[in-house]
Amino acid sequence: MDAAKALAAHSVPGIQKRWQTVLVILLVAMLLIICAGCFALTGGTPALSITEVTAILQGSGERVPRIIVTDVRLPRFILSMLSGAALAVSGVILQDTLRNRLAGAEILGVSAGASVMIALVVVFGLPVPWSAHPWLALAGGLVVGGLLLSMMRRIDDPVRLILIGAAFTAFCNSCIIAIVSMGTQSQITVLYMYLVGSLSSRTWQHVNLIVPWLLVTLPLAMMLARWLNLLRLGDEIAEGLGLPVGRTRLLLLLLAVTLVAVVVAVAGPIGFVALPVPHLTRRLLQTSDARWVLPVSALIGASLVAIADVLARLVLHPNELPVGLWTVMIGAPLLIFLLRRSFRRGGEGITE
Repeated sequence: MDAAKALAAHSVPGIQKRWQTVLVILLVAMLLIICAGCFALTGGTPALSITEVTAILQGSGERVPRIIVTDVRLPRFILSMLSGAALAVSGVILQDTLRNRLAGAEILGVSAGASVMIALVVVFGLPVPWSAHPWLALAGGLVVGGLLLSMMRRIDDPVRLILIGAAFTAFCNSCIIAIVSMGTQSQITVLYMYLVGSLSSRTWQHVNLIVPWLLVTLPLAMMLARWLNLLRLGDEIAEGLGLPVGRTRLLLLLLAVTLVAVVVAVAGPIGFVALPVPHLTRRLLQTSDARWVLPVSALIGASLVAIADVLARLVLHPNELPVGLWTVMIGAPLLIFLLRRSFRRGGEGITE
């Protein structure tokens, strides 16, 4: 009893310190999102002042600027945050479920599988309603994810997992290139912007499509944090604690692929969000507890994509680079830096 009391007393300062860290991250992330929102709503052509944007958001202002802010810039900014949060959470789920820190939608071929389905719809003009696009993307991602799991007898073999995932990614990308080669010039232009990840010309229609999915999947992911923590302990320990590992892993994979698929359906395969953000979150929090990592990763992912989209719009204005290129330019060096520090300090590397 005395030992238990001592352990509880010792854990209280750690929990308090972690709450302080989370609060600091929350404040910094909110500040970044506010700054990104200001630039997103005021920057571009026409350039607007903060006063004008505030008046528009309050329901006044001139007609043309009001349309630009409320129907063009605002939905795009909201969609960037939702996409970033969904991708970051999917990365946490994949990495913890597969116990592999290099597991990510862009590495395992999930994003590429979802993209194949959307490319088929665009090039061949399939009569698929807009609301069904996430289901098609989900089907493509699940095919790749299911094949990946079926070929993995040992989930703790990280090298084999990454090699098989890279092979699936290469195969899906070759399929996309073959599909694109059959399209017209206008279709190729549209697909190019889509396949590198773009939020250009996104409207409330895209936001309305993704919101119902995320209202279900994001809260569900937070509720299943305990399952992720148990899976990280190993299959035998998780089974001993009463967790049906096989069914749980399949359910979590379905959840992760769904989060990726809905983003792919509306914005394309935005890369290097799902992979580096969980690493950064764990480093900042100094813990791998999914109960902390999941919500903080969602916030950091939302901030990352929102900032990347502002850079995409304004750095080369009036020209625009797709947001997917900016997330790669930001996320890839960040991932290399975090992994290098982990290896130097004798960290857990790519497996737990």
